[in-house]
Parts: sequence; structure tokens; C-alpha cells
Amino acid sequence: MASSPDVPSTGNTPENSGSDTPYDTPNAAGSTAGGERRGRVRARRAAVMAVPATLVAAGLAVLTAQGALGVQFAISGMPFTVTATELNGTGFEQFGGLDNMAEGSPNAGDTGGQVLVVTSAIKQATLTKLCQSVDLGGTNLLITAGSGAEKVSATDLTTDSTELSGDAAFKNIEIGNDASTLTKAGVKGPIGVFSQQADTVRIAHLRQTNYATTAGVFKLPGLKLRFSDSGC
Repeated sequence: MASSPDVPSTGNTPENSGSDTPYDTPNAAGSTAGGERRGRVRARRAAVMAVPATLVAAGLAVLTAQGALGVQFAISGMPFTVTATELNGTGFEQFGGLDNMAEGSPNAGDTGGQVLVVTSAIKQATLTKLCQSVDLGGTNLLITAGSGAEKVSATDLTTDSTELSGDAAFKNIEIGNDASTLTKAGVKGPIGVFSQQADTVRIAHLRQTNYATTAGVFKLPGLKLRFSDSGC
């Protein structure tokens, strides 16, 4: 990137010639040297160099808000079960997608390393008596939370599921939207993909088979992690 020269051009004189900064050392003619201008040029260069980093950070924030990042990490290919006696959410969206395993994953089988999923996005969610388990082959890694007075809470929650069941109720639901036009949870899916959205969602006796979960904030009061002979 081109920048201004460090030496003042003809007719330009440094400002504040009376300053006592180290850059203002008088020369033989009694005028200040070009150090102050060089200092200003270096400051401008530092500001210019900071711009790309600022743009990248802003871009990531926008992509996250639009759901373009979504679940972009390579999934393990090991499904896990999530249950809750009740889920309540504000700002609900749902659409189809594909999750990808790491190249050469031993869990790929004959799938080509891809899993067809339904992505559910909720802007604000609470869950009562959350249970999550993953079968490790002979034993289960079990996580429980929200069994007491305080519920599990999450913001910008997304789950990629192959199965979902429960008793559901929606407020102001829209079915058949193009996934790229969704507005309720701040997430946009792929263009041309069938989707639905609603102002609120309530699911009693929730049960999911998931391959990925993300959240902006996930609070798990009364968290317990342990190995168990049985899952959720």
C-alpha cells in the first residue's frame, strides 16, 4: 500500500514548532526538524494497518448474526441425545442443511462424511431438566443441568438434528418460507431451501438426536458430568 513520504514536501512546515517533544530538535537554520511530521505519518500508517483487522472482526460479527458461520466446524459424526422436560423459546427458525465430518473420519461409513440435518435456531431459550448423552461404546458420557429452581438458558442457540420429538406449540408460525429470508432468530439458511419460523416455541417432553449444537451464551446451573451405563 502506498503511503506519504516521510520528508515534508515543499511549503509544508511542522506545526507547533515551539513544542518540547523529542521530535522538535532545532536544526542549524533555527527551524524544527521533520520528526514531528514523521511521527504523524507513522501514526497514520498504524491506523491504516489497523483497518483490515477491524473489518475482519466486523465481518465475522455480521456472518455470525446471519448464521453464515453456523456449524462450520467438522463434526465428529457421533450423534448425541438431548432431552428436556420443557423447552421455551423466543424467535424460532428451522431449515435443512448438511454437516460435514473431518476428511478421513472413521465415522463416515458410506455417507461420504456428510449428514443431512434439520437446523433449529432459537434467539432466546430456556430448558428444564436438560440431559445430554453420547454413546462411547459400552459406556455413555452423561451431562445433566437445570434440575433445580434455575433453568438452563441459552442465547442464539442452534441445533443440527436428525430426529426431534415432543409436544410442540408455536405462536405466529410461518411455514414454507425460503430459508434465506428468515428473520425471527437472526439466522439465514441457504437460498431455495424450505423452512419455517415463529415468534415463540414451546416443546414439552423434548427429545433430539443431534450432531452439533452452538450457542452465543449457554448457562448450565447444577451441571453434572459423569459416565453412565445408560444415556438420556
